Amino acid sequence: MRPEQNLSMNEALVALRAAGEETRLRILALLSAGELSVSDLTDILGQSQPRISRHLKLLVESGLVERHREGAWAFFRLADRATATQLLHPLLDALDGADRHIAADKARLQAKRRQRAEAAQAYFARIAPKWDELRSLHAAECDVEKAVAEVIGEKPVLNLIDLGTGTGRMLGRLAPLARRAVGLDASHAMLSVARANLEKAGVGRVELRQGDIHAPPVEENAFDLVIIHQVLHYLDDPARALREAARLVSPGGRMLIVDFAPHGLEFLREKQAHRRLGFSHEQIGDWLDEAGLDCAFTRDLPPPEGIRDALTVSIWLGQDRRVRTDWPVQSKNREVA
Repeated sequence: MRPEQNLSMNEALVALRAAGEETRLRILALLSAGELSVSDLTDILGQSQPRISRHLKLLVESGLVERHREGAWAFFRLADRATATQLLHPLLDALDGADRHIAADKARLQAKRRQRAEAAQAYFARIAPKWDELRSLHAAECDVEKAVAEVIGEKPVLNLIDLGTGTGRMLGRLAPLARRAVGLDASHAMLSVARANLEKAGVGRVELRQGDIHAPPVEENAFDLVIIHQVLHYLDDPARALREAARLVSPGGRMLIVDFAPHGLEFLREKQAHRRLGFSHEQIGDWLDEAGLDCAFTRDLPPPEGIRDALTVSIWLGQDRRVRTDWPVQSKNREVA
């Protein structure tokens, strides 16, 4: 949420009028638990799509709710960064959870989430074999995530974006560190998996958006931590993707890249759609330099012992060269060898 600002009389009246209707208040209460589609809200509230859409239009116009597209779908979430929400959160916190409407809506929301989780599990079961095969060739994900946490360190994170979020695993681990967390992926199916996984993990108020990593549909200079986790090797033009990602980094912010070191496993091109067979430290360092970032840290995680065709996971941390003065003074991150 952005720093508090005083509400004008007109802003306060618009927000209060928008929230001051039963269905709209129920919608706001549901969105406080995470983003939902029109279809979700129609099923939960038992009202027609046109009626729900009219209510949502008014809430968006009031500044209390944000709307974003995901292919043919539209998703809605509370506008946490809007000034008007200063009135909204205390109101929602004061609602009685035992109220028959609120309790029934919550129960139907949980049923909807279970349904979504089952659909996501079925989808992922179909693609899991290739994921399992790839995971067996490199360091365990828990070890990679531990190393990522060490590289990020304790520096405050205000706004975080995970480009190519996939199943949302990395976003789920890092979103609790940030005030605002965004996940971007080109695949609606993968965003559905991520949404279900984040809901199951209890990670709320995460923005999931569909978009091209080569043209991210988000604000530039807005994120003090940009993550590109196991994405570059799928791209025809990873250098361009990295340059576009660097445009999102706020002054003094950082970019975390996780991918494979150079390898010769040609079968990954055919079986798993890899376009690039890993990246050297020199290559990533040059790309970061061209994008206006210094390569502050690197780390290699060796594969499990005894694996014949194995992959080394590499981690790079890019640091923006511009100076940001509004972070509290912190001890400098130590380099991870």
